Amino acid sequence: MKWYDDPLPSAQALCPRATELVNTIPSLNAAMYALLPPGARLGAHRDPFATSLRYHLGLVTPNSPECYIAVDGEPYYWKDGEGVIFDETYVHTAENRTPTTRIILLCDIERPLKSRVVRWLNHYIGHGLVRAGAAPNQVGDKQGILSTLSQYVHQVQKFGRRVKDWNYTTYWIGKKVLLLGVLYLIFFA
Repeated sequence: MKWYDDPLPSAQALCPRATELVNTIPSLNAAMYALLPPGARLGAHRDPFATSLRYHLGLVTPNSPECYIAVDGEPYYWKDGEGVIFDETYVHTAENRTPTTRIILLCDIERPLKSRVVRWLNHYIGHGLVRAGAAPNQVGDKQGILSTLSQYVHQVQKFGRRVKDWNYTTYWIGKKVLLLGVLYLIFFA
């Protein structure tokens, strides 16, 4: 419904009232419905930017310890109507071992900071980086520059794998030439 910026057009079309509500909360950076289907597992990871705290509100959940999130090794299982907040920079993982799809409202809430300067840096620099990685839900939603670039990088990687399978020496030389070309553009162009 919201991703560190204005509301997403697709969210406004599909759930206008919820989108309107989340946009009335000034400290809310992001809001979305998140599904975890039966048998799904989210690998251990930490989010790279400390711009927000993460909030989960159980909407439709198995209400079972078999559908859980573990943050810094501490397990929590979602329950309908119950919320949990955690620091997304800690390692976390999630798994659903039940036959029921888990649906939550996932929100990023502005990290409370005392220093005015640090709050400003967190808001403008951190949000800019997070927005740069935004991926659209549907046509018409904004796509961040990093998300766009990753599509091109993926195509280059696919091509590189084909060359590597064909001739490793050509792949190795091409990789070094590409790296030197990028370094040249960064430092000398």
